[in-house]
Amino acid sequence: MSVLTVTAEHATDVQLHWRASALTQALATVVAVALVAAVAASAWQLAVFAAPLLGVLASYRWQRRVPAVTVYADRETLRCFETEDVRLTVWASASDGSAVHLEVLGATALRHEATPRGDDRIEVTASAQQWGRYPITVRVGLQARGGLVEGTAAVRAADVFVFPVVPAQPTALPRTELLDRLGTHITARIGRGIEFGGIRTYVPGDQLRTVNWPVSARRGSLHVTERLSERAADVVVLVDTHDQPPGPATEAARRTVAGAVQVVQSALRSGDRAGVVALGARPRWLQPDIGRRQFYRVLDATFAVGDEFERTSGTLAPAAAIPTGAIVVAFSTLLDTDFALALIDLCRRGHVVVAVDVLDRAPLREDHDPLIHRMWSMQRSFMYRDMAMIGVDVVSWLPDSTLDQVMHLTPDHRRRVARRR
Repeated sequence: MSVLTVTAEHATDVQLHWRASALTQALATVVAVALVAAVAASAWQLAVFAAPLLGVLASYRWQRRVPAVTVYADRETLRCFETEDVRLTVWASASDGSAVHLEVLGATALRHEATPRGDDRIEVTASAQQWGRYPITVRVGLQARGGLVEGTAAVRAADVFVFPVVPAQPTALPRTELLDRLGTHITARIGRGIEFGGIRTYVPGDQLRTVNWPVSARRGSLHVTERLSERAADVVVLVDTHDQPPGPATEAARRTVAGAVQVVQSALRSGDRAGVVALGARPRWLQPDIGRRQFYRVLDATFAVGDEFERTSGTLAPAAAIPTGAIVVAFSTLLDTDFALALIDLCRRGHVVVAVDVLDRAPLREDHDPLIHRMWSMQRSFMYRDMAMIGVDVVSWLPDSTLDQVMHLTPDHRRRVARRR
């Protein structure tokens, strides 16, 4: 057996499956027919005719070893958004210089077009209508030992990560005490900002540029204009990556990712710091930061692309991933107990936690008794009430509403945070 190696950013060893080639099967058929006819008709000439062909088949053991084949791809990981095209170049070579046949298989739901180039390379253009991870697989064919055997194998040449396209819509954050850092969120406190906050009498130490001269002239004494402070927030999105039930899970997963992307995108546009924590079989997280680059890093961490995010063990969000005073927005079907425990743990640490329930219907078959559906709905409402008593507010995101409308339903957390502090 020879080894097939994919050498790009990451190498994968694959065993080639060898079998008799069409030439070997034809020679064996001719030799068998000739020998049977020679014995049946007592014609020694047919045996002499079959002897060289039999010698060719017997030379299989004296042929040189099957060559090693290497498949190359210019990139192992490709990133794009929905409906965008990405290009990948794939080629292969054998250790003995034999010709290697390549065929691009692509993946389900991934539209691809393979264009041969003059230097024995194949340029693959791929795109997808829906976000997800799509492997690009190539089938390799090679003949060895004088064409008597042929080997085939299918190997993953690259992965295409298609990110969702989410409209850049502003998303309301839970109303709470923000960090003492300059931002764009208007608060009720007097400080540095541009929004009008009131008029008061001048006191020594006030800057002259704050003096409201028209009001001062009317009242005969100096008065200054007060402004409302504008502060920033730390926003951490919690994504549920646990196993989802069949049926509504596909739609729920779509809203989970779309909602997380929308919250992060809105926070970064407002000058806030944004991060992500994905809790599931292999939890991963990315600390909050600002800037356009952070948006793409969050996408990578959500889809487990690259190595810029951190991995952790356990079922709870690590303390380093969520700084003090951060607002946590979680997207989940709330069907996994470990994820609910993680939300309760964050609330006990003093964070404002809002859970967005993306499950729009019961994970039950339609032919079940209506009473079972009603019992499930009642149990769901009881869970909402119990989590709200602990401090985790749960809002339901139905398909006929937008995320911003759902987030406006969250209660005011400012008094709660003040009492906790």
